[in-house]
Amino acid sequence: QVRLVDSGGGSVQAGGSLRLSCAASGRTFSSRAMGWFRQAPGKEREFVARISWSGSVTKYADSVKGRFTISRDNAKNMAALQMNSLKPEDTAVYYCASSPLTRETTNAADFGSWGQGTQVTVSS
Repeated sequence: QVRLVDSGGGSVQAGGSLRLSCAASGRTFSSRAMGWFRQAPGKEREFVARISWSGSVTKYADSVKGRFTISRDNAKNMAALQMNSLKPEDTAVYYCASSPLTRETTNAADFGSWGQGTQVTVSS
């Protein structure tokens, strides 16, 4: 099992940037895919981005493609989400998560470990 702690959220104006971090503990981090999800008030949790265990394969939701970048550092047990050109509709609680599956799933149910969430608020 991987234990995750996410951080880096905050309040920014539209067009601004934030970088979210996810610190992992556990020996299996480097063998697991990592993902970021978000949940806005009154809405279901939705997929944002994922990265394979090696870092060689990434996938993004259409709504963030070209603006967000997911990365990982297996030596440091860290994952990150760089968010640029932020929009008010990006406002949500963001969660990092890990999955033991090798297929490119974006289904939250396939991610077994979750961070506690970090709030991102984008004002217009």
